[in-house]
Amino acid sequence: MKAFGALHPLVLFCYFIAVLFLSAFTSHPVLLALSLLGAVCFWATLEQGGGFWRSMGYYAVLFLLIAVTNPLFSHNGVTPLFFLNGNPVTLEAILMGIDIAALMVSIIFWCKCYSLVMTSDKFLYLFGRIVPKLSLVLSMALRFIPLFQNQAQRVGRAQKAMGLYAGTSYVDKLRGGLRVFSVMVTWSLENAVDTGDSMRARGYGLKGRTSFSLFRFTLRDGVFLAGTAILFAAVLAGMRMGYLHFTFYPEVAPVQTALAAIWCYVCYGLLAFLPFILETEENLKWIYSVSKI
Repeated sequence: MKAFGALHPLVLFCYFIAVLFLSAFTSHPVLLALSLLGAVCFWATLEQGGGFWRSMGYYAVLFLLIAVTNPLFSHNGVTPLFFLNGNPVTLEAILMGIDIAALMVSIIFWCKCYSLVMTSDKFLYLFGRIVPKLSLVLSMALRFIPLFQNQAQRVGRAQKAMGLYAGTSYVDKLRGGLRVFSVMVTWSLENAVDTGDSMRARGYGLKGRTSFSLFRFTLRDGVFLAGTAILFAAVLAGMRMGYLHFTFYPEVAPVQTALAAIWCYVCYGLLAFLPFILETEENLKWIYSVSKI
């Protein structure tokens, strides 16, 4: 996160809005495949080690569940493969399920990357003066889940050290889990109140209040923002002109191979892999500098 996360918060926010918008409002398999691969590669640079592989295992199962669910409930299509309880399972429904799974999992990965890159201080820097109360609530909500998980683990370890998890039955485990959840509810309420009181004591949201920030908009930020805008506009124009139109029903439409369509694929591929490219470049520079020592 050294290279991409070091960009200006405005650039980061605009990039994630662009890539999430294009991923959410398209059903084209090429774009969704590029979005999923770009998000996974970027996530690999952020979450290294065992955490990445655990996430991949979980989301691979989620991907399969979503992909299998669609053909079980949707029987549209003109290419039946087999019958299940008298209902046809069509090729189009299976491919549509894979497409939906790619869309949902890619958006989840992009949101996970967003939560790690766009920290609460960056979000408050962008929206603290415009909508101070809303930005504070959203910032607290975005950082609530990781804080909740870390605190729950600490509470669980503390209670194990006190001998409260000595039993091995399911009833004891359930009782221990409910005890931890009760503690976490109280902690969440107290943490929210303390955060609000602390921000109010510092004069947050008052008119004319100044704030210190280390963020500076540099030429590098301007180049990256301009590149993001150009790539986003190119893909959006391709959508508007129908080069990226794709349908699964009643039969799977062919993927367009016109020059304009290929140009849109290249633009979206560059947009989706920009963070990974920056991180890879930074890592290669680091490896080269270490080898020179």
